[in-house]
Amino acid sequence: MAADAEDQGGRAAIQKKLESEYALTKTTDDKSDIVTAGAVLTLHKDKLLMSAASSSSSCTNTFKDEKFTQNTGCKANDMFRRFGGLGHPSTTRVFVAGEKFWVTKVEVKDEGANSGVVMEFFTDAINDVRYKSSLFVPFKDGLPPPDEALKMVQEVVTAAPAEDAKQGGQQSQQTSASAPAPAPPPAAEAAPPPIPPPPPPTDEPAAPPATVSLGQTPDQVVAVLGQPLRKAKVGVKEIYSYKDMKVIFVNGKVKDIQ
Repeated sequence: MAADAEDQGGRAAIQKKLESEYALTKTTDDKSDIVTAGAVLTLHKDKLLMSAASSSSSCTNTFKDEKFTQNTGCKANDMFRRFGGLGHPSTTRVFVAGEKFWVTKVEVKDEGANSGVVMEFFTDAINDVRYKSSLFVPFKDGLPPPDEALKMVQEVVTAAPAEDAKQGGQQSQQTSASAPAPAPPPAAEAAPPPIPPPPPPTDEPAAPPATVSLGQTPDQVVAVLGQPLRKAKVGVKEIYSYKDMKVIFVNGKVKDIQ
């Protein structure tokens, strides 16, 4: 009983450590879009196989001895991709080091020889197709300390820091450092200045307000709306999040406004 409690405590500590490092992304039920964006992950190893998010089959990659191996369903889908069997469209894609995606689930398993970390991935749309996959990073000898478990996972994927958190911290430091000392009270109230006359009437129409439109560059959008609250970039797509809208760029041009 004591050993079981110790194992559960160790598993919970590893789970907490990983979830603090890899903020989860929430997707729609049909896996067609992202509801809440979490951490953006960067892949550090080649040959991670993913299947189309619309596919009913699962694709699990195991990272061991510095390489990925895939489960049977994953390999079968890849055969269709490479050889185009039976007229099936391509349902898998091979990801290489440097590519980015989201993580939707992190789970620590304590099952003897099958103990390890399971992570589920989800990508942004690539040529109008989103992909999903699972990664299993096995533990070598029982449950390791949380920091060691994190290092094992970071050998495969790392999480980019949240830009909005960094900007918030910088703004807070700048505000406290540059806040002026309160001005002394005036010796006596001065008479209010005279009210200037209204401007003369003009027949020229007022200039229309600046707007964001399709095809604009990030610099043009920032010139109109200012700096976004959050930026996220996956593949060729970049998302600028503002208080009441999202501006989506593809290859450096505005593709969609939500």
